[in-house]
Amino acid sequence: QVQLVESGGGLVQAGGSLRLSCAASGSISINAMGWHRQAPGKQRELVAGMLRGGTTNYADSVKGRFTISRDYAKNTVYLQMNSLKPEDTAVYYCTSGFNFNMWRYWGQGTQVTVSS
Repeated sequence: QVQLVESGGGLVQAGGSLRLSCAASGSISINAMGWHRQAPGKQRELVAGMLRGGTTNYADSVKGRFTISRDYAKNTVYLQMNSLKPEDTAVYYCTSGFNFNMWRYWGQGTQVTVSS
């Protein structure tokens, strides 16, 4: 069993930045860690993911603005979000799993709100 605890969400103006953090506990060896988001009335989508070997995957809408990173010693994943837009407003979920298509564990979610 893996527990994921997110932090770092909040309210920011358009053009601003936020950094999300997620600490995993109870884990053995997690291959994939990442961030999904769900906006009101929309489907949950993968924002960014990172495999243990360093391979990353980003949604087209965030490429060049968001950066995912991992601290393997701390079992922590980060999402640096720059140049935020109102359409980035959503609940962001930390996830871990086997690969980019097989996510097994989910955090509780943290709200990110970008005002125009």
